[in-house]
Amino acid sequence: MGIFKKKTDKRAVTYKQPSDTPARLVWKYSNVTTKLSLLIFGLGNLLHKQIIRGLIFLALEVAYIYYMVTFGIKSIGDFITLGTKQQEEVWNDAKQIYEYVLGDNSMLCLLYGVITIFLTLAIIGVAYMSMKSAFCTQMRVMVKMHVPSFKDDLRSLKEENLHSLLLAFPVIGALVFTVIPLVYMILIAFTSYDSTHQPPGNLFDWVGFENFKNLFASGGRLAQTFWPILGWTLIWAVCATVSNFVLGMMLAIVINRKGTKAKSFWRFMFVLSIAVPQFVSLLSMKTIFNVSGPVNVLLLKWGLIDKAIPFFLDANIARVTIILINIWIGIPYTMLSTTGILQNIPGELYEAARIDGATAPKIFWKITLPYMIFVMTPTLITSFTGNINNFNVIYLLSGGGPATLDYHFAGKTDLLVTWLYNLTITNKDYNMGAVIGIMTFVILATVSLITYHRTGSYKDEGAFQ
Repeated sequence: MGIFKKKTDKRAVTYKQPSDTPARLVWKYSNVTTKLSLLIFGLGNLLHKQIIRGLIFLALEVAYIYYMVTFGIKSIGDFITLGTKQQEEVWNDAKQIYEYVLGDNSMLCLLYGVITIFLTLAIIGVAYMSMKSAFCTQMRVMVKMHVPSFKDDLRSLKEENLHSLLLAFPVIGALVFTVIPLVYMILIAFTSYDSTHQPPGNLFDWVGFENFKNLFASGGRLAQTFWPILGWTLIWAVCATVSNFVLGMMLAIVINRKGTKAKSFWRFMFVLSIAVPQFVSLLSMKTIFNVSGPVNVLLLKWGLIDKAIPFFLDANIARVTIILINIWIGIPYTMLSTTGILQNIPGELYEAARIDGATAPKIFWKITLPYMIFVMTPTLITSFTGNINNFNVIYLLSGGGPATLDYHFAGKTDLLVTWLYNLTITNKDYNMGAVIGIMTFVILATVSLITYHRTGSYKDEGAFQ
């Protein structure tokens, strides 16, 4: 690491490598030219004959100023108001018809405002990079070190700055296709964007936390829907996760035991079901368990029941049916995961336990199960998260039904994610859909983080190594 020294008022100030210097020290020990590089991008580089680097910084600043003058300032104003001019229908005497006069579009006002804000944050980062680059050059000139040319900059992208080059495109992609849309959808939760405020014909406006108040208002229809659906969502996620894990693990243990013959055949039979697209399996199950499906027909024919079982028409029966069908679909995946873990448990542990006189159940509870839980805890948390957002199983089996008038655009087996789908696609209440999406994220993040931080996988990572 290079050391840079500068005498100031009979004191020696020691610098780290310029690129590693904290922002506070960069500002403190920068000269006037370097500090001006915050306002005039690339100024310090240009004065030290780093022409191309300085021009790149300056071009970015000019492009940002041009954008703000021509479009950005208006976008910020529209972001604040979300539009003021509505689309109007005007009579055209010459043509004897009504014509639509375009107005503002609140969706575009919100989107362009978010983009402008992110561009502004990015240009602030570029401003700091400009000053930091000028500071590094200042320090090199001070101690008479080589000042990198543009060729040196390009060469560094293949060596010490290779990570910056490789990360640039993924970071930009994540910002453009993930972060900005996510922020946009979060902001919709604070607007009145619903079925009665559909742009461009009708503008929507900022409403603050009004949507959240409506969701949690005591006695409100939304609250009477949210809490029961939240309860069923958590019950479904726990039952689906635990049942698949336990039964999948037991199946893997049975197949993996020494006395089981044709292990490969049995694994192949269960893995074969994974090859069938899930939506095909679910739709087939929906047909099989229909009121007039094969199951009811056979049970009636054999005299085991007097009338058809309403597998998807009764709320409680529908929930149990969905959980059982999910077990049939999910067990093969768990079996594959646990098989690999079982085969990596040291055989010496089992041999030592048998020598000590431990029984098979005790070996399972003291060796197999703790090892499995330790290794699979992150997978179980992921599975729990996936089940809370498991849209396919509910939508393709029951469609959220049976329907009820007690809920707001939801059925008795709807999860939060399927209710969100109904609110946005069916009823076009995008603001409430965004609110429910935020609440789902908060619940998932809280449960996942608390659970993971309390597990052995997090507290004692090297326990089984």
